[in-house]
Amino acid sequence: MLVLSRKKGESIVIQDQIEITILSVDGDTVKVGISAPKHVDIFRKEVYLSIQEANRESAAPQQSDLNALLHRLRGLGNQD
Repeated sequence: MLVLSRKKGESIVIQDQIEITILSVDGDTVKVGISAPKHVDIFRKEVYLSIQEANRESAAPQQSDLNALLHRLRGLGNQD
């Protein structure tokens, strides 16, 4: 992990496309502005992790779906 110190109004540039600017510092809270191309998704980490979990859950086969598939496959095997 790269660790940088920045003051209010100072920025960090990532690959000529993303600029992160420190907008304000108030106690333990830092307000950050991010300028990036529209195709770059930017999420707070807790939101990103929630999205990832929802994607994993939706991609996982449900037991009822597996049972229905097995039922159909068994039905195909009985046809002569």
